[in-house]
Amino acid sequence: MKISYSTIQLLRFPFSLFLMPVFFFALGLIPDISWPHALFVFFILHILIYPSSNGYNSYVDRDEGPIGGLKKPLLPTRQLLMVTIAMDITAVLLGLLISPFFAAAIAGYILMSRAYSYRGIRLKKYPVPGYLTVVVFQGAYIFCIVFYGASVSKSTGFPVLPALASSLLIGGFS
Repeated sequence: MKISYSTIQLLRFPFSLFLMPVFFFALGLIPDISWPHALFVFFILHILIYPSSNGYNSYVDRDEGPIGGLKKPLLPTRQLLMVTIAMDITAVLLGLLISPFFAAAIAGYILMSRAYSYRGIRLKKYPVPGYLTVVVFQGAYIFCIVFYGASVSKSTGFPVLPALASSLLIGGFS
């Protein structure tokens, strides 16, 4: 199957760059880094999860004006939805190679990302819950996922203040 230009455009891969500071902040605080896992976590988040979330949001919203670095987004197709689902499944399955806990955390992020955009729930239509969803899940939650997934120990003892700072960093951008 050939992937259309509109699908590639609406995944907004360059937009994932804006979320790298949380990844690198968490990585910088890990006492003993598993470099293969760190690279894997980076791939799962920045090449699969974030673009998939962007694509799903574009599919649901059908934006015609500027969004996430795109001046004139192309119209989404059903292919975009299928690609986002495939990316999500791939991310969770790859997450199992790190640990079942990591894969579950990735699935949790995906579910919240969908709840943010899905028309049946649509957290983004509520100013405070929508803002808090973005701030918590792109901030502290991702910090903890990276901290856990890229560490040798796989400890769930996360540093609370840096996780909170990650949410404040995202909150400042939003």
